[in-house]
Amino acid sequence: MEKISLGAEAFMETALKAFPQVAVGLLILIVGTYVIKLILNTLRNRFEKKNLEKSLSGFLLSMIKAILYILLLITVATKMGIEMTVFTAMFASAGLAIGLALQGSLSNFAGGVLILLFKPFKVGDYISNTGSTEGTVERIDLLYTTLTTAAGLKVFSPNGPLANSVITNYSEIKSRRYDFVVGISYNANIKEAKEVLLKALNAHPAILDTPAPNIFVNSLADSSVNLNVRVWIGNDDFWNVVFEVQQLVKEALDEANIEIPFPQRDIHIVSDNTK
Repeated sequence: MEKISLGAEAFMETALKAFPQVAVGLLILIVGTYVIKLILNTLRNRFEKKNLEKSLSGFLLSMIKAILYILLLITVATKMGIEMTVFTAMFASAGLAIGLALQGSLSNFAGGVLILLFKPFKVGDYISNTGSTEGTVERIDLLYTTLTTAAGLKVFSPNGPLANSVITNYSEIKSRRYDFVVGISYNANIKEAKEVLLKALNAHPAILDTPAPNIFVNSLADSSVNLNVRVWIGNDDFWNVVFEVQQLVKEALDEANIEIPFPQRDIHIVSDNTK
């Protein structure tokens, strides 16, 4: 019992001695967290006033936030009595292991820096890449780029592979070309069919006059003469027109009594007269 009493007294004495340092450390942690939030909010407002790109401002805020919290934790640990030499030794011994373990993360970080430097896309752009990832860019963070697909799904694309892939940015262009094939009967007049289609396409308000719509014979197929229809559409109207133009072409050909044939075969029956 005497030993237990002495141990308890020693523990209480150590705790009382450490209490001021622990209290100061906790106070610094609370105040530091508040100050960091205040700094980040101030920087966010400054970036908005300076009209800084959302992609760049989001990346910078993420990096500043990480640095500030690391510094805060080191400061708190130091005030609690943990020497800086402990951190130095820890970082030195764990540096190689962490570097190997975080190869992918470091690659993603470098990819994020490259994306922000060369700006192949920015927040709000609709992009796709060779990894079959596509959508509207919502955020560019330290390691990942967040996309929203046309179906409303969130896709988190690693910055490393994204920066090293072929990126198609659909928002950087003002107009896009749309090609599709429509078949007409071999009995139809090709010149008349082209005139009917051009008249219908030119009447659509969202199809551009320059470059003008173009129609030409694509191939002589088994059951039809295939016409390639080529139109240019403003980027903002692209998908709406794509869905409308197929119906427009069908209705124009029906009105002109030009047949759109379906696949068919002529069967010739040869009778055997030898019997």
